Amino acid sequence: MGIIDWISNKGNILYYPGCLTKFAIKENMQNYKDIFNMLGIDFIMLPNNEVCCGLPVINAGYRKQSKELAKKNFEIFKKNNVKKIITNCPSCFHMFKDEYPKLLDNWDIEVEHATITILNALKNRKLSEVYIKEDITYHDSCHLGRYCGIYEEPREVLSLLGGNLLEMSHNRENALCCGAGAGVKANYPDLAKKIAKNRLKQAPKQANVIISACSLCTSNLQTGINELESENTINKNQIKSEEFSSFVLRKLKEMK
Repeated sequence: MGIIDWISNKGNILYYPGCLTKFAIKENMQNYKDIFNMLGIDFIMLPNNEVCCGLPVINAGYRKQSKELAKKNFEIFKKNNVKKIITNCPSCFHMFKDEYPKLLDNWDIEVEHATITILNALKNRKLSEVYIKEDITYHDSCHLGRYCGIYEEPREVLSLLGGNLLEMSHNRENALCCGAGAGVKANYPDLAKKIAKNRLKQAPKQANVIISACSLCTSNLQTGINELESENTINKNQIKSEEFSSFVLRKLKEMK
């Protein structure tokens, strides 16, 4: 087999950040790119070609339009010889993994959530000692948790990188929603804040950081923290909300 044939058969690994990360929380996209590069994870990006995964559209009841988006993405992926997709967005991961096979008869692209990609890469390299330990807690997002069953891999990454993981009173399949998903934060912001505050009350008091592998959860939980601080329910800077990639990147830099 020639080198061209080998490359063609191997295919490309696409990093697909998702709309929220790509357009609204760009620092998280850069975090994941930096992490992948530091861990030697090969990837390409198609920022000017790919479109929305279609999950917000299908959730709004527009199945035909979501199928059109899926077809467009699939054509773009095939044109660029994409054999595997890595995404940090739990909603995109759920859409590609569970819904695209229903929308497209010939969908054949492997999909992996970034937390699993990072875990596998960490296991394949010798980690130096992490000198700064942190008391943290982890919030299971609805799409990554109950929808896709990914609970242990993010926790294992956090523990490997120096996180002293303290569980929330409701966790894994029993975790409560942060309050932002399904359009709640966009349409009912006060309700989203109320739910976030209720969720935060379940965080162990020893934890200084609440981490989620979902950018939307991270953002809404921080809104809840700000509300609790303004109400003097918690002390200022008692706890902060941090997206998974931010914690991972900080720890990898500590180890260099």
